[in-house]
Amino acid sequence: MSTPKTTPRTRYHHGDLRNAMTDSAVELARAGGPDAVVLREVARRVGVSATAAYRHFSDAEALLYEVKGHALESLARSIGAAVAAVPADGDPGDVAVAQLRAAADAYIEFAVNNAGLFMTAFCLTKVPGQQFEGVPFTEAAAFQALGGLLDRIVETGRMPAERRPGAEIAAWSVVHGHALLLVGGPLERHLSEEEQAYARERTLDMAIRGLIAAD
Repeated sequence: MSTPKTTPRTRYHHGDLRNAMTDSAVELARAGGPDAVVLREVARRVGVSATAAYRHFSDAEALLYEVKGHALESLARSIGAAVAAVPADGDPGDVAVAQLRAAADAYIEFAVNNAGLFMTAFCLTKVPGQQFEGVPFTEAAAFQALGGLLDRIVETGRMPAERRPGAEIAAWSVVHGHALLLVGGPLERHLSEEEQAYARERTLDMAIRGLIAAD
């Protein structure tokens, strides 16, 4: 019969400890955000010593850096699924605008339903062994997807080309800011669910109209 000490070691396959640790750390982040990603706790959960854990991650910062990448990938997948669900038939401009709205709504929905991962995706981390933050969000898949959607809107004629430079920063600022207000912020604390939904719709309406409004 397995003892409590040895049972956790069956949670990962030999040679796959790094992935097991990453999966465990992602779940900690999902439940408690970046502060919950503690290397010793991850080691305990997968049933190995701290010494064994340090062979795969030099410190908690390195582990958090890995988890942040997974959180950003999860956000990008959610956005991609929402965009793919938009019917592609109809006027190309209408489709492009609907895809942008779906992406923005999915971004906020991800933040609301996965607050821990959302906060982890945007926490400050450093590249292991270096003294500066890693790959900037502007190079992350979620941000690049936003840029691609805006390019498509320009191609359909719904946005003048001269408005395109910097539009992704403006659009992201609005959507990300609204998400933060909903995740533990004043919109969550002071508005009912119905009022929150209305505020989200109005925010997206105004942001998209500002991008495509005629001069």
